[in-house]
Amino acid sequence: MMTAVWIVIVLVVAIVFALAGFFARKYLGEAKIASAEAAAKKIVEDAERQAEAFQREARVELKDELHQLRTQSEAEIKERRQELSQLENRLLTREEALDEMQKDMTRREQSVTDREAHYRKAIDEVESARAEQQRQLEEISGLTKDQAAEILLKRTEDEVRHDMAKMVRSIEEEARHEGERRARDILSVCIQRTAASHVADTTVSVVPLPSDDMKGRIIGREGRNVRTLENLTGVDFIIDDTPEAVVLSGFDTVRREIARLTLSKLVADGRIHPAKIEEMYSKAREEVEKEIHDAGEQAVLDANVHGVAPELLRLLGRLKFRTSYGQNVLMHSLEVAHLAGLMANELGVNAKLAKRAGLLHDLGKAVDHEVEGSHAMIGGNLARRYGESEAVAHIVEAHHYEIEPNTVEAVLVAAGDAVSGARPGARRETLETYIKRLESLERIAESKPGVDKCYAIQAGREIRVLVKPDEIDDDAASLLCREIAKEIEQELDYPGTIRVTVIRESRAVEYAK
Repeated sequence: MMTAVWIVIVLVVAIVFALAGFFARKYLGEAKIASAEAAAKKIVEDAERQAEAFQREARVELKDELHQLRTQSEAEIKERRQELSQLENRLLTREEALDEMQKDMTRREQSVTDREAHYRKAIDEVESARAEQQRQLEEISGLTKDQAAEILLKRTEDEVRHDMAKMVRSIEEEARHEGERRARDILSVCIQRTAASHVADTTVSVVPLPSDDMKGRIIGREGRNVRTLENLTGVDFIIDDTPEAVVLSGFDTVRREIARLTLSKLVADGRIHPAKIEEMYSKAREEVEKEIHDAGEQAVLDANVHGVAPELLRLLGRLKFRTSYGQNVLMHSLEVAHLAGLMANELGVNAKLAKRAGLLHDLGKAVDHEVEGSHAMIGGNLARRYGESEAVAHIVEAHHYEIEPNTVEAVLVAAGDAVSGARPGARRETLETYIKRLESLERIAESKPGVDKCYAIQAGREIRVLVKPDEIDDDAASLLCREIAKEIEQELDYPGTIRVTVIRESRAVEYAK
């Protein structure tokens, strides 16, 4: 029973404590909940404040970005508007230019139309005036148009006949001069080959003397000294009134050189008698022979030609004492050798052959006064005789076209010979005279009105005149040509004839756009 009571008590106490614990936990839970709610509320408030702050910042950033975008867009729009404005202005300008061009074309068309009408009217008036003048002229002259034309044609025919007669006279005069020149050339060659008495400048040497007393010693008793000199040398000794000098005359330049050296040695020695003359003559001959040999060797070395026979070397050396129209033949041969070699190199043919033949081409001039025939044929025979090839001999024979050249080298040697002999300063006319004649021709043509350009060509044998086509018509060009020719005839002295050519060229140029 007590046990049950205690059990009940224990149960009651347990229930009381349980209830007390229940209410205590409830109170504590409500307190924690209230605290948690307050903390949560604070967190929410803080979050709301932060959100508002973030929202404000976002609004500000968004406003800035929008402002930047708006500014950029406005700039781009402004730039596009400017470009569009420029394009519009260019289009307007082009349209205005096109309108102006169209107006200008319209004006030009109208002007052309008006001018054409004016010209047609003027032509009609001229034709009418010409018809009236013709009628009046027929009435005054008592001649019809056909009769007047016949008279004019007859006058023109007479003038042409006069010009033809003048031209014939000019041709005859030129032929006469050419004949005289050819005759002089032939006579000079003949005189050299026959060793006639004397020809000025090319056949005379002068030996100075210390005094005129030496002349008597040179003549000797009864003229034996001078006879010995002439017999040994084959040269004429002219002892006249020329003060302190003796003149040696002869066409053989080698003999004349030997005679000059002989006389110079005798004068220097002072002893003049036949035995001494023979001694000095022998020494002079040896010196000249050595000089000839040295000249031949030097020429071969200068031309770079090898394997030349000694006999040909001697003949080449003799050319040192030979001149042709005032030009030294040995120097001329060297020039021809170099020219022919250069041209052969340019053309890709045998330069050695051309140079060798060029050096030997005038070989015949060394003995042409001793051997009958032209120097070209003589030179060819000498080349064959002394071991030169048939090609060299042919070139030597063909350099004056006495036989037809059949190789390129032969033509080149002939061309080199012509160039060396015809270049300004080599023979006859000087370069200054040649240039002065060309300048005079061009000066006469340039002085005429309407002349644009003029050129003297063909070594001054032709002048070509280019006129301005807008100033000179075809009829005026013919008159100008005649006027220039007459003025050249009046002002200049020249051999042969000069051809005057007047050229009038008219061009029309337009571009398709």
